Amino acid sequence: MTVLPARRRSTPSWRRLTALLAASVLLAAAGCGGGDDEPSGGASQAADCRPTGGPVKLTYWTWAPGIVEAAKVWNQKNPDIQVAVEETPQGNNGTYPKMFNALKAGQAPDLGQVEFDSLPNFRVQQGLRDISKCAGVADAGPKFVDWTWKQATFDGEGVFAIPQDTGPMAMYYRKDLFAKAGIAVPKTWDEYAAAAAKLHAADPSVTITHFPQKDVNWFAGLVWQAGGRWFSNSEGGWKVDLADENSRKVAAYWQNLISKGQVANLQGFSEAWNNAVNTGKVATWISAVWGIGTLRDAGPKTVGQWAVAPMPQWTAGEQKAGNWGGSTTAVLAGSKYPAEAAKFALWLNTDPEALAITNTEGGLYPATKEGQASLPGLSKPVPFFGEQKVFDEFKAASEQVDPNFTWGPTMEQTYAHLRDGFGAALGGKGTLEEALTKATQDSVKDLEQQAIPVQK
Repeated sequence: MTVLPARRRSTPSWRRLTALLAASVLLAAAGCGGGDDEPSGGASQAADCRPTGGPVKLTYWTWAPGIVEAAKVWNQKNPDIQVAVEETPQGNNGTYPKMFNALKAGQAPDLGQVEFDSLPNFRVQQGLRDISKCAGVADAGPKFVDWTWKQATFDGEGVFAIPQDTGPMAMYYRKDLFAKAGIAVPKTWDEYAAAAAKLHAADPSVTITHFPQKDVNWFAGLVWQAGGRWFSNSEGGWKVDLADENSRKVAAYWQNLISKGQVANLQGFSEAWNNAVNTGKVATWISAVWGIGTLRDAGPKTVGQWAVAPMPQWTAGEQKAGNWGGSTTAVLAGSKYPAEAAKFALWLNTDPEALAITNTEGGLYPATKEGQASLPGLSKPVPFFGEQKVFDEFKAASEQVDPNFTWGPTMEQTYAHLRDGFGAALGGKGTLEEALTKATQDSVKDLEQQAIPVQK
C-alpha cells in the first residue's frame, strides 16, 4: 500500500461541519413546527453495528449494470440476508432526489449507489451511515485504491461507503492519424499542443480532440491530474477555489487550443461526436477506462486504429493521472440492518466472483487493487485496440491518481455553473478562466444558501 505524505487530518472539521449543518436543519424544523428527532446518520451510529440474528431483506437502489446478476448469486448463498435490487435512473437524473426525499420521510433503502463526487452532499445532509464498526469494514482499506478509500472515509473520519468502481484516465489516440502526420505519441502537454497544431495544419478538418461544454467532470479530471484543489474544509468551514493556480493553468491551456480552432466544439457522446470519431476527424480522447466501450460503439469503422497511452504530463517524467467517474455502495442513514447491509456491500465490491460479474456483465472497473490486477477480463488483449492490453495502462493510471483531491457538498450546482461558463467561453463570450472564477463565486453562494459554513 502506498505510504501517503503526512498532512493535517480533517476529522475534527468534518464533525464540526456536519454538526453545524445538523443544528441549522433542526432550527429550521423547529421554526416550522417539526419534530424533535435527532438527525439520522453520522459517527454516533458507528458504535452499534450488530447483526439482527434473524432473516433480513435489504433494499438497494442502483443504476449500475451487473448488480442484479451479482445479487442473485449473493441471495443463493445467503438465504437469511436477501437483497432486493431496484434499478433506478443515474444519480442526479432521478435517484439522488428520490433518495433525499426518502431519507426525509424515513423510507430510504438500506443501500444506495452514490458516486464519489456526491458523497460530501450526502454526508452533510446526514444521509450516510458510518459502518466503521461493522464486521470487516475497518480492515478493508488496504484492499482498495488509495484515493477511493480516502474519499469514502473522509480522511479517516469513519467509513461512510464501500468503493465500487473507478474511472482512471489515459489518452486514447489514433495510431494511423499520428503516423500519417509524422507525430510521436505526446508525453507532455506541450507536446500535445504541438501535435494539435501539426494535425490541424496538415488537415483543417481534423482536430486533436474536442472540448465538451457539458462534460465538466471530465475537466475536473484534468484539474485533478494537474494538482488543482477545488474544495477543502477545516474548522472554519468550506474553502472553495475552482480558480486556483493549477486549475487556471489547465483552463488557459485549453483556452489557447480553443482560440486557435485546434479542438472541436462538440458535445461528448453526441451523434456529431460519434460521427467525428468514426470518420477520423478527432485524433485523441483524454478519457476514463470506461471509454473503451464508448469508442468501440462510436467508431465501428476504426477497429484496430486506436491505442492507449498515459495522459500527457505537465512536467516531463512525471507519472500523474486524473479520474473521471466511479461510485460507491453506501449504507444509508436509517437502515435497520447496517451489519447485514455492510456485509453485502463488502462482498459485492471485494469478492472475486462478484467483481467478475459486475465487470463482465456491467463493465465496471473495480476499485480494489486485487480486482484490477487479477480479473480475467482485464488481462486480455482488446481487438478494437489492435490487440493491445489496454487495461494495463489504466491499472497504472489508477495508481497515479492523487488521493488528496476533495469534492464539495454541492457539486451538481457547481457543475451547472461551470457548464454555463464553458458554454459562454466556447461561444466567444469570456474565457475558461473567467468561468472558473464565476463558478467559484456562485458555488460559495450555494453553500451559504444551504447554511453550510464557508471560509471567506
